[in-house]
Amino acid sequence: MAFAFAHARQPATPQPATPQPAALSDALPVPPAPEPSTSAAWLLMDYTTGQILAGENIDMRREPASITKVMTSYVIAAEMAAGKIKADDPVMMTENAWRQGGAGTDGSYSGFPVNQTAPLVQMEKGMVVQSGNDAAIALAEHVAGSEQAFAALMNAYAKRIGMRNSHFVNPHGLPAEGHYSTARDLALLGRALIRDFPEAYAYNKIKEFTVGPITQPNRNVLLWRDPSVDGIKTGHTSSAGYCLMASAKRGDQRLISVILGGSSEKQRASDSQALLNWGFRFHETHKLYDAGKQIAALKVWKGEGEQVALGVAQPLLVSLPRGRYQQLKPTMDVPKALVAPIAKGQEIGTVKVSLDGKVIAQRPLVALEAVEEGGFFARLWDEFWMWWESE
Repeated sequence: MAFAFAHARQPATPQPATPQPAALSDALPVPPAPEPSTSAAWLLMDYTTGQILAGENIDMRREPASITKVMTSYVIAAEMAAGKIKADDPVMMTENAWRQGGAGTDGSYSGFPVNQTAPLVQMEKGMVVQSGNDAAIALAEHVAGSEQAFAALMNAYAKRIGMRNSHFVNPHGLPAEGHYSTARDLALLGRALIRDFPEAYAYNKIKEFTVGPITQPNRNVLLWRDPSVDGIKTGHTSSAGYCLMASAKRGDQRLISVILGGSSEKQRASDSQALLNWGFRFHETHKLYDAGKQIAALKVWKGEGEQVALGVAQPLLVSLPRGRYQQLKPTMDVPKALVAPIAKGQEIGTVKVSLDGKVIAQRPLVALEAVEEGGFFARLWDEFWMWWESE
């Protein structure tokens, strides 16, 4: 535990477990993010905390193009985890999927033969690595019976993830009325896929995939340029522009970048690389409190015990500019008088962490133990002292 509170109701100075002198360069202000010059919307997110480190037009509705297939991957992984489909299911490349998304169309395709089956996991790799529209349609039909029914699943899972400004009408991302998302929502989607289904996410770092006589490369050129990059997905249509959602992990830190509406394949890659490099160079992630560990104690009136231990139910982490850790200020908002009984896990107050006067993270404080109501005379005595202190 990196931080400690001197008193339950007073802010305390952060106390690093192993203080290290800051590098001379860390004392300098963080330079502005390398803003993509031609993109309609973009952002950079810290994966661990979900904090947005930089961005512009992050809630603007945009066509996500083939980044849509990340949502398709999430639905497939979730349905598989629920036992509704299996990795070795035979998936038919129907005539509809072949005609709407196959080689005879303008978009990318996987090349699976029409009216033949392939194992679901192979069909999914054809969708993820080759960005096959035909594979996306075939998978949607297998999972839900039709593209329309599958889109309903996509929207239901998107809502569960927290994508508040997205709506999907197909599994592949070709232009369609009412099919949209945002940079923020797509970053949340990428974060959810990495967190919830790492095995499915791992398909995104496969550099090439072969179907029959055809071998196609992954369109994410960052996989070749930067060994820390392991995903996520490219997209392009004439109306959506050039899009790229990328993720990289260096040491214990992972970042997610989103570029929407770029001007070229080269531009979306170079802008994504610049954002990732900037994020890793100038930001770091710290765990401040472990889940279930005491960070403070608060007096309890009318209880069998005199105090209750407080902590957080989930780890509290923050992303911040490098060299600023010792400038973090933790505070707690707790009741002036806490009266038993108290249940284990009951929310008591809030712990907040600020930098430069701005709250950058907060979590509910919960009781780490139950405190039962005291006996009659104990409660009567505490009633007197509560009255006395209130005067």
